[in-house]
Amino acid sequence: MAATEVLLDESSPYRSRRLVVEYDGRTTAGYLLDPRGKVRVPVWLANHEVAPESSDPAGLYAGRAPLMPEAFTKHPHGRSRLGTAGLRAVWFEEGDGVALLDGDGLLAIVPGWAEADRGLPGYARDAIGRSPYAWALDDVAAKLWPRVVHAEAYWDWRGASGAWRSVQRSVFGHLSRTVGPPGHYWDVSDGHQPLIRVSERPPTAERPYTVLSTVGMSGQRMPTLDRYMADTSRYARIELALATTMPAHRAARIFRWLSAFPWRAVTWFGAGHSVKWLDNDEDRAMRGSSAAVLLLDDPAPLAVGAAPPPTAGLTFHGDPVTWLWVVPITRPEHLFAKEHDSATLLGKLAAEGRSWVLG
Repeated sequence: MAATEVLLDESSPYRSRRLVVEYDGRTTAGYLLDPRGKVRVPVWLANHEVAPESSDPAGLYAGRAPLMPEAFTKHPHGRSRLGTAGLRAVWFEEGDGVALLDGDGLLAIVPGWAEADRGLPGYARDAIGRSPYAWALDDVAAKLWPRVVHAEAYWDWRGASGAWRSVQRSVFGHLSRTVGPPGHYWDVSDGHQPLIRVSERPPTAERPYTVLSTVGMSGQRMPTLDRYMADTSRYARIELALATTMPAHRAARIFRWLSAFPWRAVTWFGAGHSVKWLDNDEDRAMRGSSAAVLLLDDPAPLAVGAAPPPTAGLTFHGDPVTWLWVVPITRPEHLFAKEHDSATLLGKLAAEGRSWVLG
């Protein structure tokens, strides 16, 4: 058996996915991996010898890509080796999908909704119909090509001088208009994508608590939304906020893990979602008895005597930006939300007189 040659090995800008393209003399195949190296989505790209009538899909997960059956390939007699000139990955803005291009154009797409465990492989240019190894790219190219064009334009824009500052100015200015004048400002991204800061808005005469808000989460759309809905615009961009009477620099530590969570874990945050608290020494002191956080777009039911400031009205790249307020909850409350729903938990907390202000 010929040695496997790696033609491309590239991680997403968020380091949550990795695309590896391999050639073993018989086939060329791509693999979308998670950070642990587990294959999330395989996609067959080409046969280089005569196709069999049928094949065993288990080979795809055993380290060697099987040959595509003859009924599902445009080249049943095999084709020459794919050229590596111009071979490149274009990651979607969300980081959960990727397009593969070569000198002849679009070679394959692994969209965010593809997943091997659900029988959804990627789309390949040489594929016909739907097989366990790849689905036909021809069937969806016209629909998905705009996503590829958008992705290239997005990363070109992100790489341009001043792109991050435009995100920063937009969010920072909106907070100044709606929440109040700024205080301290912290970097919570350690220089890695997504770039995120935290802005402190100190107490005012009308507001006896500090507001801490992320700045920059809305600069990139969240992953996986198109698995659940056709129109993602309303939910794609968020910022997180926390109201607190604790020392701001202590409370802000929660954003070091929470703000990048959607892109690192390849998921999304929405109103009513609860997120298990990441156990770390850094914010254990401010965490107290909390085991998770509840995310609310409107914490008014918990705002007895401390109404939340209005944050609506900001848009970015045509999408509305939603602020989700972080409310720490205990383990029993987290389990209650999972057993029932967040609305029921919110009603329970309101009846108990729980405040949305940390501290």
